[in-house]
Amino acid sequence: MRMKIAIFGTTLHAGVMAALLAERGNEVLWCTDHDFTGHEEQLVCQTYQEQDVNRLLLKQRQVGFLKDCSFSSIPLDIEAYLFCFSPTELEKGLEVTQRLNARPIIHPRLMVNGSTFGLHGTEKLKQNLPKDHWVYFPDMIQEGNAINSVLSVKHVIVGVESDYSKTIMHEMLRPFFRFNHQYLFMPILDAEFTKLSISGMLATRISYMNDLAMVAEKLGIDIANVKEGMGADTRIGSAYLSAGVGFGGENFSHDILTLSNVVSGSGARSRLLEQVWEINEQQKEVLFRKLWNYYHCDLKGKVITIWGAAFKENTSNIHNSPIHSMLLALWAQGATVKLHDPQALEVIQSLYGKRDDLILCEDQYEAARGAHALCVLTVWKQYLSLNYKKLQQLMAHPFILDGRNVYDPIYTKQQGFAYEGIGRL
Repeated sequence: MRMKIAIFGTTLHAGVMAALLAERGNEVLWCTDHDFTGHEEQLVCQTYQEQDVNRLLLKQRQVGFLKDCSFSSIPLDIEAYLFCFSPTELEKGLEVTQRLNARPIIHPRLMVNGSTFGLHGTEKLKQNLPKDHWVYFPDMIQEGNAINSVLSVKHVIVGVESDYSKTIMHEMLRPFFRFNHQYLFMPILDAEFTKLSISGMLATRISYMNDLAMVAEKLGIDIANVKEGMGADTRIGSAYLSAGVGFGGENFSHDILTLSNVVSGSGARSRLLEQVWEINEQQKEVLFRKLWNYYHCDLKGKVITIWGAAFKENTSNIHNSPIHSMLLALWAQGATVKLHDPQALEVIQSLYGKRDDLILCEDQYEAARGAHALCVLTVWKQYLSLNYKKLQQLMAHPFILDGRNVYDPIYTKQQGFAYEGIGRL
């Protein structure tokens, strides 16, 4: 069934759903004007760092299935409203629902909360539109792999409160998920808690591997072998088992902190998630500690090159990224940082401004000129194959700190470099 759908928000989830719902033949009206004062001629089309998403959005705008609109121009016959706000935009979401309630809409309509507000987030929105059918559709978008992270889902979690909501959501999502067994319908609060729990489990796996990597180093064990062995066990699998310098990202971090607060607030005697978070925050300092020890606690005047500022590849997002801990620690010791990232340099510039001890470089090898160490924080593909000879010529001292365990320690050392990884020999 072709539906007329309005989408609110500028998150990546909003853009992906706008593109995919339009591509499947729905009439999608995307409202990114949340000041409620904009006119059609003033609208700026939302774009993202992910070019696959931008291309699909452009195509759907051109063929007419997707239209950007102001709040005032949203028609009254919308069949489903999709709210896609970030963790910090709850007030914005509440204002949208308040203004929708003031419009002469024939209720009930389908209201879909796809925002990352945590537990009871849907209920908060529902208080302004109590007559409507509410659904929770969690944001499971993976930055850097946005479209495929939706289309490759084997089972989709949907929080519903009525059979009508279940039927309409099934029809809306049917072009993506064709089989009934792919749908996991459950109460809204259960779905919200499940979403948080998934993030908590993934974070636990990451922190567990980082904890093991620290032990492995002391015992003379290569964590890469441990990871392969664990991943080969079908009861465990290999996903989220990579030791490194910690996880980041706004939604992921928000979910873990929210879940931790929910657990502690319930009176349950559990500190697991607090420890998971503490391990992750400590892990962001591990490369600095290795560098500090290597140079015998004296980094004053040293030039340190960092490759990668984004919390993961294929995004410019630096929210809760290890880059922040690294920069602050290095600056506190009088070091100068030369930084390269394919997408995040503008964001870094905006956040930290111009300073003598931060040099932003458009070329990754130029960033290594005169460096006393090269620290790799993000697994951008262009970092995976090194020109060791060029690095030897450019660097003041051939020292590589591999924060994501992407290089072979033996081969790197054979090329004349000192090497430090995470749990590597």
